[in-house]
This record gives sequence, structure tokens and C-alpha cells, in this order.
Amino acid sequence: MGHFFVKDVIFGKKTRIYNGRLSVNGRMLRELILSSDERIKEVKIEAAKPGESTRIVCIKDVIPVRKKIHGAIGEGRTDNLSNVVVTTLGQIISAQEGILDMSGPGADYSPFSEMINICLNITVKGGITKHEHEKILRRAGLRVADYFGEVLTDIEPDKIEVFDSNDFNFKTIDPKLPRVVYMYTLLAQGLLHHNYVDGHDVKKDGLLPCYVSPTQLLDGLIVSGNCVSACDKTTTWHHWNNIVIRELFKRHGTELNFVGVVLSSLLTNMNEKEEMAKKAVELVKELNPTAVIITKEGFGNPDADIMLTIELLEKAGIKTVSIHNEYSGEQGVSQPLADITTHANAIVSAGNSNEPITLPPMKKIIGPYENLTILAGAHKDSVHGDGSITVQMQTIYGATHQFGDLCLTCEEV
Repeated sequence: MGHFFVKDVIFGKKTRIYNGRLSVNGRMLRELILSSDERIKEVKIEAAKPGESTRIVCIKDVIPVRKKIHGAIGEGRTDNLSNVVVTTLGQIISAQEGILDMSGPGADYSPFSEMINICLNITVKGGITKHEHEKILRRAGLRVADYFGEVLTDIEPDKIEVFDSNDFNFKTIDPKLPRVVYMYTLLAQGLLHHNYVDGHDVKKDGLLPCYVSPTQLLDGLIVSGNCVSACDKTTTWHHWNNIVIRELFKRHGTELNFVGVVLSSLLTNMNEKEEMAKKAVELVKELNPTAVIITKEGFGNPDADIMLTIELLEKAGIKTVSIHNEYSGEQGVSQPLADITTHANAIVSAGNSNEPITLPPMKKIIGPYENLTILAGAHKDSVHGDGSITVQMQTIYGATHQFGDLCLTCEEV
């Protein structure tokens, strides 16, 4: 993977990287978006940069900017504009979107405050169904990210990062080291709570569980269709930069044997949950692991899927560790998970999503600010007279994400 870093994003006559900056032809980009779907009424394009007094409201997804140079997915080389992302926002069809502050205390809780966000504030025409609305905004974001990826053609990256797929072949490098499998679970519950794997709707097409190549995952195999609360929403950026996979690659052959990834679904019906857990565990057992790392997205309902899976694995003699954010109430004294099992004896916390925080006013607002008070984790009195806001961590994009790539810590008291 080739990595490019730019000093700034500016609006100019041509979209290109020039003198270390990404120049964007805003007029052409706007025309590209409007002409791509007749149901788009308007789009406002703005850049939000680290350190600015800017608050972005009602974000739907964050998408990396990439260009496939050669090879199939998971092979060859892919170039990545590492500190620039495409951020889609606008009218909401669910309270489960979120905010991002580019400076101040709120910026510390999201990885996206350290990147230049090219914001697409999209308004769709009337009479559009929720399903259509979702499809329009997600496709627009992907199309723009692809458009920016073309600027990476025929220039040399600042850094090359190698993930050796030849070294990774479900094999043991050192028999003395533990064999570790990663179980990567995806929401598959329909509108707002689903995902796409290799272009397929994971609920509609029933593709999971299955084995999947970790290099394919890092190369963009999964596109988010997830609109759970902003704090733990697995964006397309998270999927393509999965920190668990990156860390397992880093430790492969020295601390552990990374022997496989099992992709599994988080479903709604209890019978479906039980059946999916059984099938996924059977795939895991075929890899003869010492231990399994499990991640999930969402909260509440998905907790049942994870606990079913943990119980089956632990009873089979396979150690498990899972990563969860907590919903423990603003005082931190409520039950943090909707379901639990005594077999779940190794859980990593990604923080309490109900923790309240007051954020200062910002000079610039991008997005429908009037909808801030209806976001999950906010309330009708969240906005104060001086422009400051009080919300739960739940409202901040990526604040308690369940891959664990966070700045949060805990202390024993």
C-alpha cells in the first residue's frame, strides 16, 4: 500500500496534487455529483481541516481516497491518500448520525479530526424513500472518493507499507506461538444496519459466515451500510483500515500465528443468531486456534450474538477476547451490555458511550445544525445560549469504536 500525505486541500481550477497540496475543482466536482443521480437536489462542498474551529453535523459515512495501481483485490498495490477523507452528510433519516469537531476537546475523541475532511452536504429531492436516500448518499461518497483517487496516478507515494499475503496462508510460522483467529462480525439487519461485502448486501445475499483474506479486507472488500450510533459506527474508513488486522499482521510470526479471519453476521431473529453462531464457530474450529479475537458493531441486540459465540468457543476450549463499548448511563452505574455470559471472562472496554461531555462553540458549522438535538446522545436542551453543546460520547463520530483504535484510557479507583 502506497501512502500519500498532503499539506492542505485548496479549491482551484484543476483537481490534482500540486506542490504538496490537493487542489480541487469545486465546480466540476459539484457537477459530477449532481449529474450522477437526478434525485440529488443540491450539494455543498466544503473542506474541514485539523485545528479549525469547525463542527460537522449529521455525518453518514467517512470514506478513504484510494487508487488501485495493479493486481486483484488484496494483491498487487493500492495507493492511499492517507490524511484526506470524503465525508458524507446532510438530511437525516435516523437519529443515529453524528458530529465531528475539528478542534477543542471534542477533536481528541475522533480519529477523523486529524484528517482533512472533504464534506459533501447533500440534499435530495422530495418523495424519496429511506432506502433510496441511503443509496444516493453512499454512492455519491464512493463516487467522489474514486474521483479523487485518480490524482494518485503516475506519482510516487511518500511511503510504502507491505502486507505479505504469501506469508499469510492459514499456516503456523512458529509452533511455539499461539494460533489466533480474528472473528469479524458485521451488522446484517436491513436498512441502516447492514453492510456490503464485495458489492453484495450481506443480509439479502446470505453470504456469511465465511473465511476471508485479511489483505482483501484492508484493500476495501467491505463498504459500510451502518447507521448505528456515531460513537461505534464502523465507517467505510474503519473497514479499510481495520486496526485489529493491522496489529495481527504486525505480530504475526513474532508474538503469535495469525491463522485466519472468519467474517460473520449480526442478525435480528434469535433462531438466526443461534444458527449463525454455530456455523461461524465451526469455521473457527477448523483453523485449530488457541484463541479468538472478536469485534462487533452496534450495541444492544448484537450483544446477544457475541455472547452466544463466546460461550460456544469457550466450551470448545478456545480462549476468547472481545472488544465492546459500554452503555452504562451518564453516571456509569447501569448495566453496560444488553447480554452477558459467565464464559465472557476477557472483555476489553472501548469506553462508556453515555458519558456526557460539554463542547465549546465553533465558528463554523457544516451540515444541518438544526438536527443536532435529535441525534442519538443529544437532547432538546443540548445546545446552550453561548453556542456550546452538551452531549453524550455517543454523538461523537468514532469516540468509542469497537476496533479499539482510541485515545481513551481507564484508571482503577
